Amino acid sequence: MKTKNDYKRQKLLLLLSLLIITILSVEFTYAFKISQDQPQQEVIEFQEFNGVVVEKESGDALVFATLAINNTNISTITNSSGEFQLKVPKEMTDAIVTVSYIGFEKKEIPIRQLKKDGNKIALTNAIIALSEIKIIMHKDAKALVKATLKKRSENYINQNVLMTAFYRETIKKRRKNVSLAEAIVNIYKQPYNSMRQDDIELYKARKSTDYTKLDTVALKLQGGPFNPLYIDLMKYPEYIFANDMIRSYSFSFAPSTTINGSPVYVVNFKQLIDIAEPLYYGKLYIDAETLALRSAIYNLNVENKTLSSTLFVRKKPKDILVYPTNAAYRVDYREKDGKWYYGYGNVQLTFKIKRKRKWFNSIYSLTSEMAVTDWKMNTDKEKLKNKEKLKKSIVISDETSGFSDPEFWGAYNVIEPEKSIESAINKIKRQLKKSSDG
Repeated sequence: MKTKNDYKRQKLLLLLSLLIITILSVEFTYAFKISQDQPQQEVIEFQEFNGVVVEKESGDALVFATLAINNTNISTITNSSGEFQLKVPKEMTDAIVTVSYIGFEKKEIPIRQLKKDGNKIALTNAIIALSEIKIIMHKDAKALVKATLKKRSENYINQNVLMTAFYRETIKKRRKNVSLAEAIVNIYKQPYNSMRQDDIELYKARKSTDYTKLDTVALKLQGGPFNPLYIDLMKYPEYIFANDMIRSYSFSFAPSTTINGSPVYVVNFKQLIDIAEPLYYGKLYIDAETLALRSAIYNLNVENKTLSSTLFVRKKPKDILVYPTNAAYRVDYREKDGKWYYGYGNVQLTFKIKRKRKWFNSIYSLTSEMAVTDWKMNTDKEKLKNKEKLKKSIVISDETSGFSDPEFWGAYNVIEPEKSIESAINKIKRQLKKSSDG
């Protein structure tokens, strides 16, 4: 029999797992067409490289590792299996790709040395030795995590903040993009010591969807920008480390490392073996001086297909079986004037979809990421009207039609998934500034 705490824990898991998929039959159609009077995009030929990034010592896949072409805005990140797909213009024959990951030594590789498929890039831990004082102070990994959570009022912004953020969501069938959406949002961020939840306002959005690649199965991401926002563990610790849930995890120290030259503790966590329902496992990167959480990279345990599937699938045809094979999360914090705040969130999901009585199945991956581009104190404590607030059940691709407002997005109606989210932000900074000035 389930206890009250069991139901509470299950509810919290559902709250965090907001990437809910609606699967429905659709007719073959294109979501948009570029009008003939639009300038034509210059055709660029690309070469594509595929592979995996792993930890040298253990061989474990590194999720959210970054591969960036030096002196360009071309980059990609590894998926929830450590795999990458890097597209580079063929003319860049002398390009250098830098591979990096939190707590690991960077590696530079000439593009000439990469093969089309089967690349395996191994990174080495950048281990540092913390002082004996810090080691003595924090011998217990679980106690360190509790201390970090307890200090959120001291380490994080406790004022109302207005943030501007760039949001992108991608749906792929195997390696092919089938749905892309981008949006600019305004986040009404509540103080970190407040129980009030953040609000989001949709400012601009656009999408591109090619249903012909979906095999009559369309996927919709419910939650939109709330998905990467709600993995802000310091604002919403109850979604994973509530007082009654933290007992369901074991904690241990990994070798300490540095982030931007500052020493950090690395804490591994995973659910206890006697816990049946899907919980999380991963790493917490905690500043050694302030005990602020600087980054977290973690996964949902999806070994139990039935239980993990119920966390994500809201609606589907009866003849379709669907379950997640990977669910990975990353949140990064930034510091300003001695206070930390949410800077970047990324959610990656991989699903296997199979029709009953059919031999073949399809694999889809869904990525939802958001980066804060600017913020200011909300000294007047401005609030959104209910009609202006994004609903937590929003589906971004339903809220926008093709490429609206070309004056804002630029002359070419093209979303460039091979470019990093930072590149997209740089392209629209001028428009964002004009909008804020106006």
